Amino acid sequence: RETVSSAAEGHHRHKKQTGGAGQFGEVFLRVEPLPRGGGFEFVDEVKGGTIPGQFLPAVEKGIRQVLSGGAVAGYPMQDVRVIVYDGKHHPVDSKEVAFIAAGKKAFLDAVSKARPQVLEPIVELEVTAPEQHMGDISGGLASKRARINGTDALRGGEIVVKAQVPLSELEGYAAELKSMTAGRGRYSLDFSHYEPVPPAVQQKLMEAYRPRHDED
Repeated sequence: RETVSSAAEGHHRHKKQTGGAGQFGEVFLRVEPLPRGGGFEFVDEVKGGTIPGQFLPAVEKGIRQVLSGGAVAGYPMQDVRVIVYDGKHHPVDSKEVAFIAAGKKAFLDAVSKARPQVLEPIVELEVTAPEQHMGDISGGLASKRARINGTDALRGGEIVVKAQVPLSELEGYAAELKSMTAGRGRYSLDFSHYEPVPPAVQQKLMEAYRPRHDED
């Protein structure tokens, strides 16, 4: 997922002249981060009809295109409030398509300044294995950016290691655990929450995504 970590302003003027008919729409908006799990809020603070009411759904539609497709690394956006507060329209050239484009580009403009963050899913992992494998398991998890929250001893010489781990780090973990414990280890996982990826990981994701963004 993606989100923003600070408030920022965005603006775009969409203007096209093709033959007789033109397209015109201008949007000023502000983005603000919402608490984790806050979803998406669209707030209309347009005064004096600078964007006529019938075009506000088009502005929201443009913003929602970015929400579903992502702004920095191609992942859906969440936990963001968008406040549309001003704009301009033209009595003839203002059309729905112009305000979709203006909303989309104004939102992208704001997100780029709002310290965007890529969020990754974190899972609660519980690994159960014979006690003699404890060191290997803990070491293996430490290399996966895991936070180990504790271990419990079970009857029969087994231990349970509880940790929070980024889901992306657990690819191939079943095979790894099997070879580490001679087939005697097992694990379960539950989704916990989203949190920002480390800056170096975000940089990689953004660089991989950028070429596709420029084709738009």
